[in-house]
Amino acid sequence: MESSVEQVGNVTLVRVSGSVDGLTADSLQTTFREQVDAGAVRLVGDLGGVEYTSSAGLRALLATLKLARQRGGDLRLAAVQPAVFRVLELSGFTTILKLFPDVDAAVKSFGA
Repeated sequence: MESSVEQVGNVTLVRVSGSVDGLTADSLQTTFREQVDAGAVRLVGDLGGVEYTSSAGLRALLATLKLARQRGGDLRLAAVQPAVFRVLELSGFTTILKLFPDVDAAVKSFGA
């Protein structure tokens, strides 16, 4: 798994690629946590390059979501691939996370 961080206006975009599993989920969670700790609580996770996530990946997303919301922000996901969407759906995460078809829509969902 690889990730990169960039600012898009007042939103922090974390682009993720590869597999998010027991070996890589901690790294992803650390990346998100560092952003929140730095005050970036409007987060978009671009999962367009993620082909697989395990329950460890789900835990990393949930921990990030909780942390961001505790600080007045949110985590929104963009470009979720079908296999990853299925895992999110089966685990009930589609009811607690906001998903968008692409990065632009996710970023715009935060407003100005």
